[in-house]
Order: sequence, then C-alpha cells, then structure tokens
Amino acid sequence: MKVLVTGGAGYVGSVCAAHLIEAGHEVTVLDDLSTGHRDAVPDGAAFVEGRVQDVAAKVLAGAGYEAVLHFAASSLVGESVHVPEKYWDNNVGGAIALLAAMREAGVGRLVFSSTAATYGEPESSPIVEDAPARPTNPYGASKLAVDHMITSEATAHGLAAVSLRYFNVAGAYGRYGERHTTETHLIPLVLQAAAGRRDSVSIFGDDYPTPDGTCVRDYIHVADLAEAHLLALTGAQPGRHLVCNLGNGAGFSVKEVIETVRRVTGREFTAVTAPRRAGDPAVLVASSERARRELGWTPTRTDLDRIVADAWAFAQNGTA
Repeated sequence: MKVLVTGGAGYVGSVCAAHLIEAGHEVTVLDDLSTGHRDAVPDGAAFVEGRVQDVAAKVLAGAGYEAVLHFAASSLVGESVHVPEKYWDNNVGGAIALLAAMREAGVGRLVFSSTAATYGEPESSPIVEDAPARPTNPYGASKLAVDHMITSEATAHGLAAVSLRYFNVAGAYGRYGERHTTETHLIPLVLQAAAGRRDSVSIFGDDYPTPDGTCVRDYIHVADLAEAHLLALTGAQPGRHLVCNLGNGAGFSVKEVIETVRRVTGREFTAVTAPRRAGDPAVLVASSERARRELGWTPTRTDLDRIVADAWAFAQNGTA
C-alpha cells in the first residue's frame, strides 16, 4: 500500500513509519521538522518537508496514495492553554486541509493519531470509548474536533477511518525514540534524573486514593502502538469511523515508575514530593477491549521494566 505519514519524523510517527516499511508498504513522510527530526525519517521512506496545510494537496494529487496516517499536530497541554490559537490552527486547520486534499485525490483510508485527553477527567476507570468526551484543555478539544470532522467525512464521503486514542506512550524501537525539546512525560523525565541531567524528579501529590498515594497511569510501549496502527490501516472500513483506546490495560503509579527506573538503570536520584497539580485525576487506565475485538490488537510489551529498559537504552545509546 502507498501511504503518506504526516508527522513521520516525530516520536510515534517515526516508529509507525518504520513498521510500515518493514511490512512492505511504500511510505512518504511529510513533516515540517518543527518538533520532529530529519534523522528519524526511516531509511527507505521518501521525505517531504513542509506543513500539512501548505503541501498535502500537492503531495497527494495524482500520486496514487491509498492511505494516510496522520500524526502531525501540536501536543503540549500546557502550551495549548496559553497559546490556544496555535492548536486550532495546526491541529484543526491541518486536519481540514488534509481531509480536503484526500477527498480531492481520492485517498479513501485514514488512521488518525488521537488522544486520551479527549476524555478530560473521566468518571470511571478503565476508560471506554463511550465515556463522555469533556476535554479540559485546547489540545484535547482540538483533537476531539478532528475526531468529529472525521466522523462527518466518513458519513458523507465514505472515508474508511480509525482514530486511535493513546494514553501514555513510552519506550523506544531501534533507533527511534523520544526526543522532545520540551519534555513533559514522566518516564523520560525520570530517566533524565537517573542520567544526572536533572537535579530531581517531582511527585505531584502523594495523597491520592491509590495504593501508594500517587497518580496511576496506563503506559503503552511505542512498538505495540505502531502495531495497532498497521492493524487499523488494514481494518478500516469504508463509511465507518472507528474510535479505539490504546493502553496496556494496567496502571502504574508515579512511585512505581520511579522505583522501576532506579532498578533498571541502577542509578540513584532524588524524588521530591510537590503539591498536586490542578486537574490531575487519581487514575487513568484504558480499556482496550474494542481494539482487541475490532482490530485483533493485543499489546505484548506490557511489562514496565521492558518499557523503561528500552527507553533507557535509547536515551543512553540512541537505540533500543
């Protein structure tokens, strides 16, 4: 299959692009490199530098693409609160342009990188796809808006589409791993402390109604995530927009992550308890039953030690 991967020079996009090439697909990566890295574009993939809004139509026109995997987006929750216009422009504006370009070029298959942030603060856990979508920040709201757009496109024009809502992605795959200029994710932050590149790591609240008092989150290995995208690519059905949560179905607390990093790396570092952050739910764990049932997806790298070890190997050597 000839596939365009927008945002394919980023963390998740590059791993998915690599999996596509390994599976024998013909891949083009489209990325403006604002947060991605040119050396993360897999060998064997064509590369086009530019914004989706500016070049997607030109790239797709008459080129015989059969599908798009759409990862290109701004994704910092805190930034979205302070600069919401960037998120409406990049995330929603980019999706509008992409869908129009796909429609014009006759590309009828889409896998969209959505997010658990669409749910906001859920009422129950594990979270199912029918849970109320009440995002608490512009980032989650922009992704939810795109999900609504895709539903309309599938209904009106027969688009075969799958949205995959990620929870906490971690780990690495070969030479493809997490490299963010502004890092907000727990595992890489703790690994920075283990590597001596950060004085300490903060635990935001230790009085939650959880076994050890710290927040519990669902961590999914990036390679398991990539495999779900390939299943979604082949499993998408014309006229249907399928939404699936992706997680490993088990939660790990902040303290568990910290202790796992200490054990895996053999390094000691300081963890400091800080006040709770506003809007942090005690537990966020995904129900991935729909993805298992509809796509045949089962994560196999669910052990936290494995996830941390792969992330640590990449942080140390550039490979996992």
